[in-house]
Amino acid sequence: MVTWVVADITKWTPERSFDVWHDRAVFHFLVEAEQRHACRRALEAGVAAGGLVIIATFAPEGPERCSGLPVQRYDAAALAAEIGPAFALTESWREQHTTPAGNAQAFNWCVFRRVANG
Repeated sequence: MVTWVVADITKWTPERSFDVWHDRAVFHFLVEAEQRHACRRALEAGVAAGGLVIIATFAPEGPERCSGLPVQRYDAAALAAEIGPAFALTESWREQHTTPAGNAQAFNWCVFRRVANG
């Protein structure tokens, strides 16, 4: 079953745990440390032990802004450090995304597994 959640990740507290958490281009908009910390709290509260977190962010060579907003860019190691020790990086890859305007944007995809005691 898929559950779509629309909320401000910096203020939301999950009411249940999920086996898979998919974030396609939200995390890179969290440019303030407190915003990222709030997201990490939600991940820790909302992902079941052994669950997966799939996150796509702009890669280091990606754009510095998106939709007029500043973004934070990551490689796999930097994203793993931000996500924290409760999640183990299991896989990462790069993707060149082509926008509707024809521009190429470098993305970094990472898959993390929630550690049982994290």
